Amino acid sequence: MTVQIVCDSAADLDLETTDRLSIHSLPLKVIMNGEEYEDRTSIEPKEVYDRMRAGESLKTAQVSPQAFRDAFTSYAEEGQPFIYFAFSSELSGTYQTAKMVEQEVKEEYPEAVFDVVDTKAASLGYGLVIMRVAEMASDGASYEEILKTGTYHAEHMEHIFTVDDLEYLQRGGRVSRTAAFVGGLLKIKPLLHMEDGKLIPLEKIRGSKKVLKRMLEVMDERGVDLSGQRIAISHGDDVERAEQLAAMIKEQFGAETIHIGYVGATIGAHAGPGTIALFFLNDRYQ
Repeated sequence: MTVQIVCDSAADLDLETTDRLSIHSLPLKVIMNGEEYEDRTSIEPKEVYDRMRAGESLKTAQVSPQAFRDAFTSYAEEGQPFIYFAFSSELSGTYQTAKMVEQEVKEEYPEAVFDVVDTKAASLGYGLVIMRVAEMASDGASYEEILKTGTYHAEHMEHIFTVDDLEYLQRGGRVSRTAAFVGGLLKIKPLLHMEDGKLIPLEKIRGSKKVLKRMLEVMDERGVDLSGQRIAISHGDDVERAEQLAAMIKEQFGAETIHIGYVGATIGAHAGPGTIALFFLNDRYQ
């Protein structure tokens, strides 16, 4: 029996990808004007960004315990092995909720074969991990092989990103109000990365043109065998800049496979419109 791959919508995979690879994606939630929406199920990222630009404020909510319980129990009852690779535990309580439900379900179904794994990844960095393990599952790889390779990809996934307006990160407590105000005045674009699942500022760059060039320099410093791996770029409703960055990467590194997609509502609510994020492995592709 093949292994079922489960993820959540913070992997920022579109419906075509999840359907094609038989991935079960559980939606996180977005709350606007008192209305609750399921990320990529009842609301698309484009609408979220349009409403943010119009001044609406957003809140996000993790996958509910009941949603995990329903999914995990249905697979346990069927005797279907599965692995839930989760959104970074440093950015959401989703992983902790899933671990709690895992314990409950394993007590009720002691024969059930499944694991809950913290990828410490986000957006299409997380999505690349999911795509790789889902391809392995469809090729009939063993449970142990999938678990090992998924963990490897998660551990070696680089996240390099910039935001267009520091205001959104300030609202989420990622930067101070003063830094956001001064950054806006000086047209400073922050470059951030992920360390052990946390968002960490890397450096400040003046001007949006310089920031893409700097992203490529960081990619050159950290990446391994960039022409032989799948790379991803996610964007906050700025496909033009995402495609510009992809063209620069193809030209400089000879990369052939670059997956471009929206930063979904869950992460986009905190990063804002105009976000550009780049994801690649800092070790050999497996």
